[in-house]
Amino acid sequence: MSSYKPNTSEAAWIRELAAILTETGLSEIEIEKPDMRVRVARGGGSTLAYATAAPAPAADAPARPAVAPAAADGPPVNAVTSPMVGTIYLSPSPGADPFVKVGDRIAQGQTLMIVEAMKTMNPIASPKAGAVKQILVRDAQPVEFGEPLIVIE
Repeated sequence: MSSYKPNTSEAAWIRELAAILTETGLSEIEIEKPDMRVRVARGGGSTLAYATAAPAPAADAPARPAVAPAAADGPPVNAVTSPMVGTIYLSPSPGADPFVKVGDRIAQGQTLMIVEAMKTMNPIASPKAGAVKQILVRDAQPVEFGEPLIVIE
């Protein structure tokens, strides 16, 4: 384990992540920011937070696109992934029609679904125009950061 000591704002962020673990029933969360990576895991009633400095990207490295081709074991090609840990909702309210269905033509910026995190509803907008090929999650399903949600072609 690293000897890294988080500052006050980082410690608050780690506590917030630990609260999300409890709220969602997940056993682990790992989030990477440009300057650090944090992994918070729960096991047997205790919570472990582990922070490390993330490697600095090469100066000439291209920026990663929001929708990237999949590696052999990564998300499907053209998958939109969850930007946060939370609960996914496919419609604006219970009993309402879903935001999108498989086969729908969508516009860039159109709301695809909502992720509820810490009692805040966060719309997930389409990064591009296209057609909904596949919906990879169920309504009211817990999701993790980076989890594939929907495939757009």
